[in-house]
Amino acid sequence: MEWIKYTIHTTDEAEDLVCAMLEELGITGVEISDTAPIPEEDAGLEFGNILPKAPENDHKALISFYLDKDEDPEMLLSEIKKGILELKDFNIDPGSGEVTRDTTKDEDWINNWKTYFHQFTVDDILIIPSWEDAAPKSEASMVLRIDPGTAFGTGKHESTQLAIRALRKYLKPGMKFLDIGTGSGILSVIALKSGASYAFGTDLDPAVVPAIADNLSRNDISPEDFPYVLGNIANDPEIQKACGDGYDVVAANIIAEILAEITPAVPQRLKKGGIYITSGILTTHADIVRKAMADVGLCIIEENILGEWESIIAVKE
Repeated sequence: MEWIKYTIHTTDEAEDLVCAMLEELGITGVEISDTAPIPEEDAGLEFGNILPKAPENDHKALISFYLDKDEDPEMLLSEIKKGILELKDFNIDPGSGEVTRDTTKDEDWINNWKTYFHQFTVDDILIIPSWEDAAPKSEASMVLRIDPGTAFGTGKHESTQLAIRALRKYLKPGMKFLDIGTGSGILSVIALKSGASYAFGTDLDPAVVPAIADNLSRNDISPEDFPYVLGNIANDPEIQKACGDGYDVVAANIIAEILAEITPAVPQRLKKGGIYITSGILTTHADIVRKAMADVGLCIIEENILGEWESIIAVKE
């Protein structure tokens, strides 16, 4: 198959937001190239490793994605260019924002990243990608087998780790859980394996359908135990009706701007004393979510930061 490679010329300051924008547009497989220095915790320097000399950081970033050559990209590219210009409204430098294109026949480009992705732990949870055969001996209290497919969510990203830790803290056996922007379904799988009596998910991207089915099967969870719908809970009454109410915990791991849109729909879903877990928030954009929570009467009880990302947790009093 022949693919067209599109590359966005941006900055390292904007790359996380550009990737989040692409995800919202249904593009979840991207390549990122920049000259930002590798953090010590990711470089293994605590074990005495020595990194090769890296080029000076020029703060430029290239973000590439692939489309089938037969796809019409015009509407998508128009939305991308519009989104890049909007970053300036948040005082983010998007760079030139130019989008260039090239042709490739590498049919397996979407799977090449798996070579570098291996099992890992988030506290007491061992997460194993589907392409690895067996887990080593581990003291983990929970083992998950997850394949994100083309839907975002393996648990390795800092924002997902923050969401997982909050979920493990606040969700107790027998509770009802609502997973907004479920992606691969990883949070709902964890909730159900932690004893949740019920989990329900929403998402906008049809790519979640095969990812969720595979991940439920790999973790011995029946599809009947995790119903979900495709649609926007922020403004679609039918989706809101399908979700219902009376939830003990609602979680949403989405960028701040989207969280601000969906937060007004959350209090109606929560029971009194229910917990709202948000993540996917760049620390520089946390005020957007704080204001959205305050506007609907939710009381913030905890905030946690990991790298550039923040989780904000609120309660319905």
